[in-house]
Amino acid sequence: MSIGHPAGLPAALLGVDRTLIVGVLNVTPDSFSDGGRYRNAQAAIEHGVALHTAGADFVDVGGESTRPGAVRVAASEEEHRVLAVLSGLKAAGVPTSIDTMRATTATAAVAEGAFLVNDVSGGLADADMYGTVAGLGVAYVVMHWRGHSTTMQSQATYTNVVEEVSRELQARIAAALAAGIAPGAIVVDPGLGFAKEADHNWGLLQSLPEFTSLGYPVLLGASRKRFLGNLLASPDGQVRPVDERDGATSAISALAAAAGVWAVRVHDVPGSVDAVRVGRAWRLGRA
Repeated sequence: MSIGHPAGLPAALLGVDRTLIVGVLNVTPDSFSDGGRYRNAQAAIEHGVALHTAGADFVDVGGESTRPGAVRVAASEEEHRVLAVLSGLKAAGVPTSIDTMRATTATAAVAEGAFLVNDVSGGLADADMYGTVAGLGVAYVVMHWRGHSTTMQSQATYTNVVEEVSRELQARIAAALAAGIAPGAIVVDPGLGFAKEADHNWGLLQSLPEFTSLGYPVLLGASRKRFLGNLLASPDGQVRPVDERDGATSAISALAAAAGVWAVRVHDVPGSVDAVRVGRAWRLGRA
């Protein structure tokens, strides 16, 4: 079984027959893992290049934190944070995507070289997003989402998390298609950690075939998230620190690759590069 790619990928990625590695680059002061570390454009560009050199197939650049409790920033500030970084990475030959919920930011980012729009709201945060993406003709990630960061955890209520997330994702896909986004451009993301408690995330991971069977490539973002910190807590209940969750993230990358997931979005690229190779061999039954 090969992993199908969405339309609009750079030519260099089209022949890759394995789960892609997406490097996370947050150009923010308040992201949960690396907030503030790459606020300077040059530092962000250098880190993006380093992620690509380490094995990231492309780098996902975001200028607005979506961690639980994060407050939104103005569109102008979001664009100020990301556009120079995207331009610099393009000049360095690094493929990029844009992590945004705003149509205007998506448009500006694509003009600076981004080939994919990673919208954690699945089109719910901006009524203009679907039409904009349809006009841009780029790949589009539809993530499961129930509300902004300030309120999302209050909406983490499910009777059957897999069935409900799948149904809500399919509704967003239908809306995107109705707005003119090409079926071949769509990627789905079950939204680990977004309006999800730890057991919800594990239930979704256990049921990855439910999402890969929807007929669209699947992007998975588990990297360093709190449910991993909870799992790895010390005997006295102390949650594992964010920067000590990469081993668990790599384990999920291997399992995701074995399940036929299209791409994993990670902070620690080398660990997931190796993990994906293991997962691919597991899935195919050969090296």
